[in-house]
Amino acid sequence: MAIVNKIAPCLWFDSEAEDAANFYCSIFPNSKIESISHYSKEGIETHGRAPDSVMFVTFTLDGQKLGALNGGPQFKFTEAVSLMVYCKDQAEIDHYWNKLSEGGQPNVCGWLKDKFGLSWQIVAADFERMINSSEPERRDRVMKVVMNMRKPILADLHRAYDGA
Repeated sequence: MAIVNKIAPCLWFDSEAEDAANFYCSIFPNSKIESISHYSKEGIETHGRAPDSVMFVTFTLDGQKLGALNGGPQFKFTEAVSLMVYCKDQAEIDHYWNKLSEGGQPNVCGWLKDKFGLSWQIVAADFERMINSSEPERRDRVMKVVMNMRKPILADLHRAYDGA
């Protein structure tokens, strides 16, 4: 059965859509390329693409459908949009952080840019619970730790939350 999302992100690439989709599918479980379409004669003439070059890739990352368009060099990714990956434990955090930041650029607060320039946030699953605490001291301690770390360290977050 095909996965149908009501809303699915479409990622704009210059010409790396297929490479990016394959890279992402290699990182996330239950992931695969669903379809690849190619530029027609009309697309070649209007977009300056090589005959039969990849135009659009539909793929699934762990149950989430996405699209990747080879639209040209005029638009680039920015940190204004990122994909969040909720991780149940430190092993998942390490896996996604290490794989997605390979060839990319790590940043603070669990943010990173992958080798294609797409921003990701690697998030501990219980982080929202911590920063939504009714106790301001707990929220402040957790945020202080988060603002000074790159890859999330779950034990450090829990220690800050608990006041240890």
